Amino acid sequence: MSGDLAHPAGFLDPATIAALRAPAPAAESARKLDDRQLAVIRERKWFKLFVPAQWGGLGLTLPQALELEEALAWVDGSTAWVVTLCGGAGWFAGFVDPAIRDELFASAETCLAGSGAVGGTAEVTGDGYLINGHWPHASGAEHATTFTANCLLTRGGQPLLDAGGGRQVAAFALARDEVTVHRTWNSMGMAATGSHAFEVRQVAVPAVRRFHIEARRATLPDLVYQYPFLQLAEATLAVNLSGLAVRFLELAAESVAQPIGNASGLAQTQLLAARRELFAAVDESWRLLQDEKIIPERSLGRVSRASRQLAAVSRQAVDTIYPLCGLRAADLGSEINRVWRNLHTAGQHALLRATEREGADSAPRRGGDGVTALP
Repeated sequence: MSGDLAHPAGFLDPATIAALRAPAPAAESARKLDDRQLAVIRERKWFKLFVPAQWGGLGLTLPQALELEEALAWVDGSTAWVVTLCGGAGWFAGFVDPAIRDELFASAETCLAGSGAVGGTAEVTGDGYLINGHWPHASGAEHATTFTANCLLTRGGQPLLDAGGGRQVAAFALARDEVTVHRTWNSMGMAATGSHAFEVRQVAVPAVRRFHIEARRATLPDLVYQYPFLQLAEATLAVNLSGLAVRFLELAAESVAQPIGNASGLAQTQLLAARRELFAAVDESWRLLQDEKIIPERSLGRVSRASRQLAAVSRQAVDTIYPLCGLRAADLGSEINRVWRNLHTAGQHALLRATEREGADSAPRRGGDGVTALP
């Protein structure tokens, strides 16, 4: 991205904005995305953001995906979150065994949901694994065709250890009919994401269902699969908060009878600066990956810090203005209240809860075999 940062609305046409935003109240009441929203998502192939065109995907770069995800969050938080999380799980297309890629991704209905928690075990068998476990959250569970899950590896009931003595974790792809979804999602915000728990009991899967989230183990050559998963996850989650914050500040300006003056101007300025920094950090890292085939730790650290800072600034901007908005902002039926609840629910994600100091000091990590970030 070059030049000044565009408003999120610039990445979607008015008809699409209306088609996604109008059903949002009904989707919240139903606690799942509306069929009209799902129709747009599938038509635009948003569940396949990072999937190559050969499998019906968009094949986006990370900078392109961030622009779209922030725009969707500005339109409707639940829609954006499901697209971000399921589109992020779709990134695993670049890591699954080629023998199952067509089965997982060829359908126009394809949607992957999953959990970053290590919630199960995978007992090594003669020709595969026996999976058992329970995972607490999987956004998009209502319409997922495949679930991804982290499991501790065992043999003979005993944990398998890596060279350093730690327990080995592996990621697996599970068919929807192998999974029991428990409708447990009952949050104050992001209600329509359907981020339910899922369970697997005594399911035998072949070895080809295991996949490894490491650049060196990628099974497709596209550049996006060489980008570290941790920073990809942090950035995509952070722009959900910034899109929501941009929308909240607009709704606040519309609903407050008295001008909110300096407080609003300062909030908007700080939010814009944090957005610029994240997009600049991601652009730099992407350019380095293109040119040098590797992203230095300093650049990855910049993406991590900018992601956490953007999340913190988004919350701060909204919470600074919220007390000035009167009872309308507390009305559960108002859009401004829904945006506030969505932002504060999304902000509870583990990757976005780090303090500003922790974000500055924490070393970037490149991830490993397990699905480490997206719930």
